[in-house]
Amino acid sequence: MIGGGFAGLATVRALKGSGAQIVLIDRRNFHLFQPLLYQVATSGLSPGEIATPLRSILKRRDDVDVMLGEVVGFDVGRRCVRVLPMGQASGSLEVAYDTLVVAAGARHSYFGNDHWRPLAPGLKSVEDALELRRRILSAFEAAEIERDSAARRAWLTFVVVGGGPTGVEMAGQIAEIARDTMRRDFRQMDPKETRVLLVEGAERILLSFDPRLSAKAARSLASLGVTVRTGFLVSDILPGRILVGADDETEAIDARTIVWAAGVAASKLAGALAEATAVAIDRGGRISVQDDLTIEGHPEIFALGDMAVFVDVRSGRPLPGVAPVAMQQGRHAAKAVRARVSGGAPPGEFRYVNKGNLATIGRLRAIGEIGPLRLSGIPAWLAWLGLHITYLIGVQNRLLVLIRWTSSFITRNRGARLITGEVRPAERDADGPNDHVTANR
Repeated sequence: MIGGGFAGLATVRALKGSGAQIVLIDRRNFHLFQPLLYQVATSGLSPGEIATPLRSILKRRDDVDVMLGEVVGFDVGRRCVRVLPMGQASGSLEVAYDTLVVAAGARHSYFGNDHWRPLAPGLKSVEDALELRRRILSAFEAAEIERDSAARRAWLTFVVVGGGPTGVEMAGQIAEIARDTMRRDFRQMDPKETRVLLVEGAERILLSFDPRLSAKAARSLASLGVTVRTGFLVSDILPGRILVGADDETEAIDARTIVWAAGVAASKLAGALAEATAVAIDRGGRISVQDDLTIEGHPEIFALGDMAVFVDVRSGRPLPGVAPVAMQQGRHAAKAVRARVSGGAPPGEFRYVNKGNLATIGRLRAIGEIGPLRLSGIPAWLAWLGLHITYLIGVQNRLLVLIRWTSSFITRNRGARLITGEVRPAERDADGPNDHVTANR
């Protein structure tokens, strides 16, 4: 099992008592609840409240060995993977398998403009979230001591690129920090002068939702002071400036903090596995899988989650890269492995059951689709809270997050407003180069 994210952990959990011996390989020693990562970036939660060590989760599973390391290659002919153990620069070891399940996640995609990465970090890892938190909080501190009005305006301008759930959540949270959390913290500048822009290339935000709900989300963002610009594409990102345009017009926006939430690409392991098995990948680097989630010509290999492209037979469209899809795929793969171990009938093709979509915009603001129901406002917000508390790993994390959310709701404060990491002079000039991307597994 490669990857301890939603798909990988769902697979391992569903194999309890199956008789299979499992080796779980990951480059990180924890499972990250990625849907709440934006709350770490906006000081609402601390990293330890949404991440749980894999060994802790699986400590009662004698059938599971956890291996911390980087998968560097596949030998499908000999049925083994090559793993570089953590802390070693060379000297990979081979791990043999009867069945291989790969769920290596995704990384940021800048659509061929990787030089934008240090200027507009995304949100895929704990490190990304902490870097964004540093940039957001540092921008307010810089604006407090800035005397030039144009420069102060640039520090207080935040641009979020991408109108999906992550982009909408980030834009709403930054606006709430300025309006509520920090409204009395500064003496020389007014945080209410903050300008938050959400830039989306499509005709509306939250394309996966009903258009009426998307419109409600846009109105909720506007009520928070967020300017939503749909139909705008990014043409360039420079230190302290972003160029966006619609049709033939281009606008330069001076902004010291830019958040990238516009695109994802599959983990590089998808390409390595595709090369080893001689199958195709799509434009996003995702490997093609058959209707039972296996690789063509290799029934012993499953590819799950964000790194795989699975076309739903009912809609004719690829399934989205969201946690519910990954978890259901993990449980399906586990059923197939159980059948192989016991000699029973395989489960057949994978069918995704869409139980609904939820997205939060801010305090008491959310939208949701649950079956035929279309929710917005407080009902959707409460449903969002309950769902995320339920799916968090570990009783301790659920309790801590619930306490933190309750305290924040009552006091309108955020207890994780810590600026961490060294700020180098070069970062001040170029808006903080931090050239790292870590795929969530």
